[in-house]
Amino acid sequence: MDGVVIEPKGSHEPEGVRTPKKAAIAAWIGSVLEYYDFFIYGTAAALVFPSIFFPQGNQTVATIASLATFGVGYVARPVGAFFMGHLGDKFGRKRVLIATLILMGASTFAIGLLPTYSQVGALAPALLVLLRLLQGFSASGEQAGANSLTLEHAPPGRRAYYSSFTLSGTQAGSIVANAVFLPLAAVLSKEQLLSWGWRIPFLLSVVVVVVGFIIRRTLDETPAFKEEVAHHEVPRTPLAILFRDHWPNVLRVIVAALVSVVSTIFGVYALSYATKDVGISSTVMLWVGISANVVALFAIPLWATLSDRIGRKPVFIGGALGSGVLIFAYFAAISAQNIVLIFLVGVLMSGVVYSAANGVWPSFYGEMFSTNVRLSGMAIGTQIGFAIGGFSPSIAAGIQGEGSSGWVPVAVLVAVACLLSAISAATARDNYKVHLNDLGRKAEVQPAV
Repeated sequence: MDGVVIEPKGSHEPEGVRTPKKAAIAAWIGSVLEYYDFFIYGTAAALVFPSIFFPQGNQTVATIASLATFGVGYVARPVGAFFMGHLGDKFGRKRVLIATLILMGASTFAIGLLPTYSQVGALAPALLVLLRLLQGFSASGEQAGANSLTLEHAPPGRRAYYSSFTLSGTQAGSIVANAVFLPLAAVLSKEQLLSWGWRIPFLLSVVVVVVGFIIRRTLDETPAFKEEVAHHEVPRTPLAILFRDHWPNVLRVIVAALVSVVSTIFGVYALSYATKDVGISSTVMLWVGISANVVALFAIPLWATLSDRIGRKPVFIGGALGSGVLIFAYFAAISAQNIVLIFLVGVLMSGVVYSAANGVWPSFYGEMFSTNVRLSGMAIGTQIGFAIGGFSPSIAAGIQGEGSSGWVPVAVLVAVACLLSAISAATARDNYKVHLNDLGRKAEVQPAV
């Protein structure tokens, strides 16, 4: 029967033990591959795209336009979340994860083939925006699908730990994305990088599609979803149930997800600000990002394990508020061109403190919803919040002031986003001790149809 734990036979590990591990590992590897594709765009938007996809003559305008195309990917994410959420809650988590991977890989590969502005004029940025929209549409279902998969496979008392592997994979994808640009920036001249070198990371996504598809096609559907199918409880219209019975939690997730502003400002805007306005080497800043993400690989599961013991809210709120404070120190270090301090504060903020919120939200948000609307609730809530975060680099470039303290308005923007996120989380119920089958049930006013 579906959902029944198979007892150990001989010296073999029980199926019930293997399945959570398999789901977590598959989610981790899939997220690495998927978000490698997504993050190389951000690196290129900060370092390369202003010079090759937009008219030259005003570097500031070109930079703002390039960072705006990074944000465009987040516009498609709320739209995609409705589609992917419906698909995942009605037909299963596995189908969503395969679809998102293929779409992401194909659109990323196509970016590597695009002509530049000097070759085709305004058509170049138009095609870039179109493919970025497809990337965003794909990403809309990735984390919510992987989080639902691991959460529903996880044993009681370990849901945060197992679901955190999705976010660890996201961090690893960011590491790989930054690392790919390092040898290119070191070996190639600026002219070579701008003419053809930038295409290499995007064309490598063909490998991502093949490897990811092989991994994800072997995934098992979750016992919780199988049980719904067996009892004929899969809703015909998951979105109708979500907005009828769970809309307060959707709003909570939207606002709480504003903490993602920390990630996009750190990974995209700060990279652009440090290299173009302050004059710090791009290699140095790429290494800051890599170092912070390496630390996050270890910090995320540790914070998640702590939340399995003391609850999601204190860990998430502490991470959000701490990040809002440390962003001031990080920009001050960049402005002072203090490389040692940039590394120390950058790693502390993005690698350690932000990881508290980042590692806990998969379980924290997922536990707000019942199985029949979990993927939809997480996808729609997070992607609307992430969309705001996605445009924060271009907003930051627009509000940046003059002189050595021009970063202050940007730091205030991040701090306000973190504060709102913490307040929203504080209003939520902490469900870390609630059984999986009981999650979200009190929100429903009548049986699912």
